[in-house]
Amino acid sequence: MKLSDKVEFVTSTLEKLYPKTDIPLNHENNFTFLVAVMLSAQSTDKKVNEITPKLFEIANTAKKMNLLSADKIKDYIREIGLAPTKSKNIKKMSQQLLLLHNGEVPKSFEELENLAGVGHKTASVIMSQAFNEPAFPVDTHIHRLAFRWKLSSGKNVITTEKDLKRKFDRSLWNKLHLQMIFYGREWCQARKKECACQICHKIKTS
Repeated sequence: MKLSDKVEFVTSTLEKLYPKTDIPLNHENNFTFLVAVMLSAQSTDKKVNEITPKLFEIANTAKKMNLLSADKIKDYIREIGLAPTKSKNIKKMSQQLLLLHNGEVPKSFEELENLAGVGHKTASVIMSQAFNEPAFPVDTHIHRLAFRWKLSSGKNVITTEKDLKRKFDRSLWNKLHLQMIFYGREWCQARKKECACQICHKIKTS
């Protein structure tokens, strides 16, 4: 299968399956979205959505979050992986927003990545889903699918991101990122060493 045909098949299949791509993390505003994305690292969206309501009920802005100690934040997120580290980062991130950005989530990769606990992937999610800026955040699902679909070498997530950005039109990145995640969760799971989902099957047999 030629690359152009593969790209067309992948995008058309995902569009049929997931024409709507609602953000899977529950949030009230850009600040709570940023917190939720930070919490989702090495955890599931489902678990994050279970524990954030109580936290956001009392701290849905940087100002309110900063009034909590890191230990208090940890009490709310203790069921999430890496809770001690994440609670400290959320506290420091809130302080940085107040000191540097008037309590608002900044709208640039550089400023986001300078915040405590915010790496390139988290910044990419915020830029794409909160600010509608073209980005292609690569999580474990996307990394796996890109390798299985022979769209990337699978060397690392940095290479995968670059490969996908080269192969897919910029206008598709934000939606395609979510579509691939949804597909990976539902059809092309990691536990399947030899996946026979419709996209894997088509690519292997073409």
